[in-house]
Parts: sequence; C-alpha cells; structure tokens
Amino acid sequence: MGFFDFLKRKELAEIEALRARVAELSKYEHISDVDAEIASKISKAEETLSSIHLRCASKESDSNARIEELNKQIESLSSKYNEGLSTYNELKKQIAIYTESLELADFGVYEPHFDFDTPDKYKEAILSVREKQKAMFPDRAAVGGEGISWNNSLAQGQVMVLGIKKIMLRAFNGECDSFIANVDWNNITKMEERVRKSWEVINKAYQRQDISISERYMQLKIEELRLAFEYKLKKHQEKEEQRAIREQMREEEKAQREIEAALAKAEKEKEIYKLALAKAREEVLAAEGKRQEQLQSKIEELEARLKDAESNKDRALSMAQQTRRGHVYVISNIGSFGEDVYKIGMTRRLDPLDRVRELGDASVPFPFDVHAIIFSEDAPTLESTLHKAFEAKRVNQVNLRKEFFNVSIDEIEAVVHKNNATIEFTKVAEARDYRESMAKRTKADATSDDNTSEFPTSLLS
Repeated sequence: MGFFDFLKRKELAEIEALRARVAELSKYEHISDVDAEIASKISKAEETLSSIHLRCASKESDSNARIEELNKQIESLSSKYNEGLSTYNELKKQIAIYTESLELADFGVYEPHFDFDTPDKYKEAILSVREKQKAMFPDRAAVGGEGISWNNSLAQGQVMVLGIKKIMLRAFNGECDSFIANVDWNNITKMEERVRKSWEVINKAYQRQDISISERYMQLKIEELRLAFEYKLKKHQEKEEQRAIREQMREEEKAQREIEAALAKAEKEKEIYKLALAKAREEVLAAEGKRQEQLQSKIEELEARLKDAESNKDRALSMAQQTRRGHVYVISNIGSFGEDVYKIGMTRRLDPLDRVRELGDASVPFPFDVHAIIFSEDAPTLESTLHKAFEAKRVNQVNLRKEFFNVSIDEIEAVVHKNNATIEFTKVAEARDYRESMAKRTKADATSDDNTSEFPTSLLS
C-alpha cells in the first residue's frame, strides 16, 4: 500500500465519521423548522398587535370625544334642570300663597304682634289703623306720577293720575278686605304673603307710569290683617276659657251632689244604727246566757258601724266646707297616647276613680291606668305646681286645658315628693286591654304570614 492509499483510507474514515455526525444531527433538523415557525408567528402576532393598538387608539380617541360631548350635554341638562327646579319652587311658593292648606312648614308659626287683654281693645286698634289708612287716601297711599301730562296738559295728566291711583287703591283694598275676612289660624302667614304679592303685582302693572302704592300703606294693611287675626284668636281663647269654667262648674256641681248624697246617706245610716243600737241595748238587759253574749257582740258591731257612719259624715261635711280639698290624679293610656305620656288632673269627687273611669269611657279606645291618687288639702295648688314644673313638656302647647305631659313617671314622682306628698306610685302601667289587643293582632299577623309563600308567584312581580 502506497502513501496515497493511506491518505485515501484516512479521508474515507473522516468522511464516514462526518456521515455519522450528520446522521446524528439530522434528528434535530425539525427544531430549526420550529424556530422558524415561531419566529414567523411572533412576527404575525406583532403585526396583529400593532393593528389592534392602532384600532384601540382610534376608538379611544372617538370615546374621549364622545365622553366630552356627553359631559357637555350633562352639564347643559343639569343647568336647565336647576333653572327649571328654581322656577318650579318659585311658582310652587306663589301658588301656595293662594292655596288653602293646613301645612304651616313653609311659612312658619305665627308669632303674635299685639298683647291686648280683651277683644274690645283689638277692635279699637283695628278702627285706629283704618283711620290711619283713610288719612293717607289717596295722595299718600299711592305716590308718583307728578310730571305726567295728557294732551299737552299737566292738569289733565294729574286728573288721569288721580284716577289711576284710585283704581289701584280700590283693587288693593278689595283684595286686602277679602284676605282679612278669611284670615284664620291655618292661613295667617299665607295671607300676609298675599297682601305683599297683591301690592307687588299692582305696582308692577303701573311701573311705566311711575305710580305705586306706598309701602307704608301696605304695612298698615298687614297690621290690620294681624289685628283681625289676633282678635279672632282672643275671641276663641275667651270661648275656651268659658268652656273650661263651665266644665269646672259642672265638675264641682257633680262633686257637690256626690257630697250631699254622701251626707244624706251617712246621716240616714247613723240614725238607723242609733236606733238599732238602742234596741239592742234594751234587749241585752233582759237577756241571759248565750243570748246576752250574742246581743253584746251585735252591740259592738253596731257601734263600729255607727262610728264609720259618723266618720263618713264628717269627711263629707269637711269636703263640702273646704272647697280646695280634693285629689290630684296621675294616669296614662299607652294604647291611646304611647309611652311616657301622662295626664295630671284634679277632682273633688269623693271617689276620684269615678272621674278616671269617666275620662276613659268613650273618648279613647282603651281605659286609663292609674299611677297615683294624691289627696291634698289644697288640690288646685298641687295640680298647678305639677303643671308648672312640666310646662315645657306639655303635649298640647296651645290648649292648656289638655293636661297631658310627655314626661317619665320618675319625674312626676320627684316633684310630688318635693311638695311633701307621701304617696306610693305605680310605676308600670297594666294596660291590659291594649296588651291583649296587641297579642291578638300579633297572632293574627303570624297566621297570615304562615299562609304566604316565601317565593314570589312571578319573577317580574
């Protein structure tokens, strides 16, 4: 073998080795294909993503423009709404001035401007205000229009102005007379607004002529309106006071009749027991043994009854002689008025519970519960002391004849004991009728709930 053969074998061996290496690497050939595919897909994805970004940017721009447009519309609508609401509230207020209603919240509660003792003094004040109005008519009641001429004549112009003033005042006075005639407790503040509104409207109608009803004249009309209202109020108060006096008189007459009947009954019982006692004493002298013991026991019983009759007579006689003696009662009615509402009143009845039963007969759905019955040598003063102590807590702040107070029973007890009245209070109201009624109502409601399905009959309901 020559040198060249040796080289040839060597080259063949290298070639075979290379072939083996290629064969070994050929199994990884697909990987390069995957990389190429991945690279291709990444490229396509980037193109898609770029396209999406462009579309999103375009849509975002459109959305921002749309949002800005909608915000402008919202601002415009909000502005129009606020304007409309303001107009509505103003119109509602103006309409309310001419609408009869029991709602006082928009106008507040009327505060009296005068303090006369009697209705007659109010009548005198009304006449005085009317005289002041007459003194202003027409030149000071309506002012302006001094330089107006007609047909180049100042004199004719002033005649026309005087006629306009009279028309304005006639219209204003006519409306004010109507307001004054119809003023009442539930519309006084509205009537004041009506006077001012009428004044404004009439003045506005003649604004171009520079003629107006003076503010002083308008204020005199409001003063007349207030006087007329307070006159009616004072008359009503007098009627209420007279009613209270009549009720007190009826109560005292009833109490007096009870006392007189008790006196007559006690006197009759006293005479009966005296006669029976005298007879028993005669019989006991002639009796013996067991019969004598029986009669002696009967005498003791009759003596006790005679003593009770004399005591009842003395008590009734004392009540009749001392008109300030009586009972102050503290009662409640949870079913009618709720918790912590108590009536504090006074009665001169021999049995104060008669008065309590009377109060609960027909005017309220449930009977009253008695928390305390306080006998006093000066019952009116004790009652007045309790009323003054809880003046700020009256349920009815207008009619003082309504003796209901929103206080706790402990507060009442403290004031009573402070005035040296030793009396045990019943703290918890039995309220039997009310509690039984509530129990029945609860049971009925529970039965009704049991018959109701927990699922609705329709999802749309």
